[in-house]
Amino acid sequence: MAYETILTEVRGNVGLVTINRPKAYNALNSTVMSELVDALAVFDADDAVGAMVLAGSEKAFAAGADIKEMSGKTAVDMFKGSFVDSWDAIRAIRKPVIAAVSGYALGGGCELAMLCDMIVASESAKFGQPEINLGIIPGAGGTQRLARTVGKFLAMEMVLNNRTLSAAEAANFGLVNRVVPVEGFVDAAVSLAQEIAERAPTAVQIGKEAVNHAFETTLAEGVAVERRLFQLLFSTEDRTEGMNAFVEKRKANWTGK
Repeated sequence: MAYETILTEVRGNVGLVTINRPKAYNALNSTVMSELVDALAVFDADDAVGAMVLAGSEKAFAAGADIKEMSGKTAVDMFKGSFVDSWDAIRAIRKPVIAAVSGYALGGGCELAMLCDMIVASESAKFGQPEINLGIIPGAGGTQRLARTVGKFLAMEMVLNNRTLSAAEAANFGLVNRVVPVEGFVDAAVSLAQEIAERAPTAVQIGKEAVNHAFETTLAEGVAVERRLFQLLFSTEDRTEGMNAFVEKRKANWTGK
């Protein structure tokens, strides 16, 4: 399928989605978000794809939401609109999504990166929530995910005073998985995605669900969910295959069943 603002390709067992609005530093408008949801959903439904990478350019992952599109909106427009719904749809993707971030990941770009399951950052990556400069605050999970990831006090500084984190700082505060050279940052993210895609598919997806519960429930509720999901996996063929392969000292042949 041809898209207007994104590019898609398959690299082995990994689906790669690249935001492609270079003149706007990959600003996120309604078209971008709608196309991202569609492309990720297509890969999510493809049994040949085990994980996905969401990337931008070397200069910008996404420099924020498209302010020109938002500037004329009223509170009622924002309430009735579907822009934020796209973020919920991306959150609902079952397979792992790895953000490949280089350059600016600001505002909605930072929120989109945090919506992914892992972040591979290039050495030039910059993360921030500059919405305060526009008289607003993050509206797609930025305040919540930042506080849960980097802690209350740094999140406060980023949201209230436009503190921007370099790639090294983001790694130090646990916001990214790893920092790599700008050259090949997408390849590094794809390589990580390929490693994950080669593992038991159902267990990978259920593992993602379990970890996400840690951000959304109490510890007791999260442990209860984890236990049920753990027990559920004992009904899968992959669980039998994985344990048999371990005992027989051979490589497992995953089927996703």
